Amino acid sequence: MKRPANPMPDDIARAIDAAGLRPAYDARPWYQRNDYLGWIARAKRAETRAKRLQQMLDELRAGDAYMKMPWGRGRSRE
Repeated sequence: MKRPANPMPDDIARAIDAAGLRPAYDARPWYQRNDYLGWIARAKRAETRAKRLQQMLDELRAGDAYMKMPWGRGRSRE
């Protein structure tokens, strides 16, 4: 099964770059980057979208979580 690619909105790209998290984002497997973008985009309310964006940034900063689940680079499969 191949997942459709979710485009990165400009505001999310700016938030990642402003937080200095582009290397952390780019180091994540493709499926995680794609899932984060789709999850944020599916939010119906602006508050939910902002909360999801912040969760992604926090998880990228910490480097040990993905969608509130433990994650480590050695565990990933693309």
